[in-house]
Amino acid sequence: MALADPLRIRLLEALWGIPQSARELADHVDLPADRLYYHLNQLEQAGLIEIAEYRPLARGKVERFYTPAFTEPPSDAANPEEMAEFLGSMLDATRADLNAAYRSKHNGGRREIDLHRGALRLTDEALTELRSHIEQLATRFGDRDAPGV
Repeated sequence: MALADPLRIRLLEALWGIPQSARELADHVDLPADRLYYHLNQLEQAGLIEIAEYRPLARGKVERFYTPAFTEPPSDAANPEEMAEFLGSMLDATRADLNAAYRSKHNGGRREIDLHRGALRLTDEALTELRSHIEQLATRFGDRDAPGV
């Protein structure tokens, strides 16, 4: 599991703000950059991060900048393994975000989080209405660049 290592969770959390290079991430987690490449590769293979851009360095070298991966859900034609992989990635990303929120709150930051768990029994009409409300809320409040917590 890609997020079984707490360092990988910290790396993923650090990337939620802006794309960063391994050197920048190394400064964030206080480790040498060469110790991060294995972990970044694990996150990339799990589909949790991707390369946002390549920037040229001196002597023809190139620096990679990483960002969280935003993937579309598989189509209805997806096989169970593809759907399970996608849902696992979504749960891993959610776990990382929850950990970041609670860690930030514990350290005095203002990171609000509400967590609700339950089961709903809905008619087809009620399900359609609920999905519409969720889509409206996501559109209204889903701007990652908006100010706020």
